[in-house]
Amino acid sequence: DNSHIQGAHAIGAFIVAGPEGFEKGQYRKFNIKSADLIPGDDFGMMREVLRRRFARLLKENIQSTAPADANEAPVFDEVADAALEPDQLDGAPDLVLIDGGAGQLSAAREILTELGLAERIPLVSIAKGPQRNAGLERFFMHGRAPLSPDPRSPVMFFLQRLRDEAHRYAIGTHRAKRAAALKTSSLDDIEGIGSARKRALLHHFGSARAVSQAGLADLEGVEGISATMARKIYEHFHDKPTQ
Repeated sequence: DNSHIQGAHAIGAFIVAGPEGFEKGQYRKFNIKSADLIPGDDFGMMREVLRRRFARLLKENIQSTAPADANEAPVFDEVADAALEPDQLDGAPDLVLIDGGAGQLSAAREILTELGLAERIPLVSIAKGPQRNAGLERFFMHGRAPLSPDPRSPVMFFLQRLRDEAHRYAIGTHRAKRAAALKTSSLDDIEGIGSARKRALLHHFGSARAVSQAGLADLEGVEGISATMARKIYEHFHDKPTQ
C-alpha cells in the first residue's frame, strides 16, 4: 500500500503474513525517492516500491548462488532473469496482494515482468466495492475475469485483514514521517515562523518544498499568514525582495 497527502511525505509499505499470522519483523517501508514522479502518482509509487523490493530479492539470491571464490560480483541486470530457477528463489512470497484495482495490478505486473518474475510470483489486487463497502470487494488477476467471493467466506475475511493491515501500517508510517517533518524543516529558518504558522503552511501546501515554490498570492491565502509574513516567506525562498 502507499500513503501520502497530495504527494507529500510519500511512503510505500508492505506487510508479511505466514501460517502463524502477521510477521511484523518482516514488514518494510520505503520512502519514495523518485524525483520524476508527479505528486500523487500512485501507480508510479507502486512501481518504485515493487522494483526496489524485488530487485533486492533477486540480487540477494544471485549473490548467494555465486561461486565462493568468484572474483567479481554477478552482473545483476544481465542475469536476473536467467540465473535462477523458480525453486531457487529463496524468500519470495507465495502471493503478492495489491491494494487497488486493474490499474494497480497492471503496474505491479509491469515491474515483475521487467525483473523476470511475472511467472514466478502470483499477483492479485483487491479493489474496494461500491461506496467502499466492505464485503463487496473485487479481486483482479492477470488473464482472468474479476472475482467477487462470498462476503461471508473465510477467504474474503482473511484477504480483507491483509489489506487492512497493510493500510494501517502504511498510514502509521506516513504519519510518523509527517510528524518528523513538522519538527524540523526549512521553514524554521524564517524569523517569525512558529509552530502554529508552520503547521498552517504545511497543512495548506503539503510540504516545505511546496511552500518554497508557492507564489506570493498563494502564501497570502493561508489562514494565519499576514501579507507581511507572506512576503517575508516568499523573499526567504526567492532571495530577492518583492516590489
